[in-house]
Amino acid sequence: MLQRAERVIPLGSQTFSKSKINYPEGAAPLFLTHGKGSHAWDVDGNEYVDMVGGLLPLILGYSDPDVNAAIVDQLERGISYSLATEREIELAEMLVETIPCAEMVRFGKNGTDATSGAVRLARAYTGRDRLALGGYHGWQDWYVGATVRNKGVPKAIRDLSDKFNYSDLDSLHALFKAHPGEYAAVLVEPLNSYVPTRDHVEELKELTHAHGALLVFDEVITGFRIAVGGAQEYLGVTPDLASCGKAMANGMPISAVVGSSKIMVEMEEIFFSSTFGGEALSIAAAIATIKKLKNLHVLPKIWDLGDRLARHVSEKISDNGLSDHISLLGLGPWKIVNFAPHTSASKEAIKTYFIKGMLSNGVLITGSHNVCFALTVEDEKFVLGAWEKVLLEISAALKKGDLESNLGCPVIRPVFSVR
Repeated sequence: MLQRAERVIPLGSQTFSKSKINYPEGAAPLFLTHGKGSHAWDVDGNEYVDMVGGLLPLILGYSDPDVNAAIVDQLERGISYSLATEREIELAEMLVETIPCAEMVRFGKNGTDATSGAVRLARAYTGRDRLALGGYHGWQDWYVGATVRNKGVPKAIRDLSDKFNYSDLDSLHALFKAHPGEYAAVLVEPLNSYVPTRDHVEELKELTHAHGALLVFDEVITGFRIAVGGAQEYLGVTPDLASCGKAMANGMPISAVVGSSKIMVEMEEIFFSSTFGGEALSIAAAIATIKKLKNLHVLPKIWDLGDRLARHVSEKISDNGLSDHISLLGLGPWKIVNFAPHTSASKEAIKTYFIKGMLSNGVLITGSHNVCFALTVEDEKFVLGAWEKVLLEISAALKKGDLESNLGCPVIRPVFSVR
């Protein structure tokens, strides 16, 4: 099937992170047929506990019955319309009630849409062009131009984006000093593998505003996952603008840029518009998802399970003497597996061995625990059991010094470093 796909699709996939370059060659499924709850099945009929979660949109799990029912109900009445609909207003009102910084809302179809909308708003509002970037922010020129994968991005655009270390505000101070009065916005993922204190984020906000720039939270991942109102609710710090997506509709394609009305009203002057911005199936799915997140106390369960699994895994890592080489960073709903090199193996080789081993033990995973509501205690035990087996193997291979030579596949190389 891969050969067939590669004849018509570059890399055989629509997404880098779902393609062959993100998995052990010859030892991983590359195509899935269906999913239910926390489980997914590949084209060969193999079943996995899925810890990838579609790259984090599946906050409730595959094929959630309530979200499915909302989609089917809307499908009977139409998908796209010739004018706006009341459901657009309903969802926008819901986001304003839910997200601390949200006073007005516009929809997109993916996270990059929404974050790019925030960038254009910030530039229009401040009359400035330069951006300070502190996280991963999608595929558009203004972000990718600041990475090593910048082929195809004009130099004039690359020169307007500067990266800084979110955990080290001195690096942001240095940018403001080097380019005074030029920054339209500072963009960060408010938390990821790095979990800041509230004071740190408050200092970031004060520094940003002191230099006349807007603070933008990229909550494409953290929105509706860390808290229903996102990391800004969890941290207690309100940005000027924010983008959200992924978990917003449990897998349906929708995103939003939200913020204070004095800035968002610039939407009437800039151009941020798409045929499918009001696509009704995704809006119905988002309304159903957010209602369920609020009414069924979904996130406390996800937090509890995610924290408990991470605690047990961390104990097993320590028991196997691997704490210097494997660790879990971040918060329970999104724990990132961090790898560090050993004298006999690179961190990329250890990660490749880990993914290969977890797959062979029935767990679909890349570099994080993307916990969903459908994950059961039995699934948790299954995943922990897979971890135990793989950690034993990694520990033994590192002691013998033959981990890389026994991989049986090429080492997975990152597309680029993002966090």
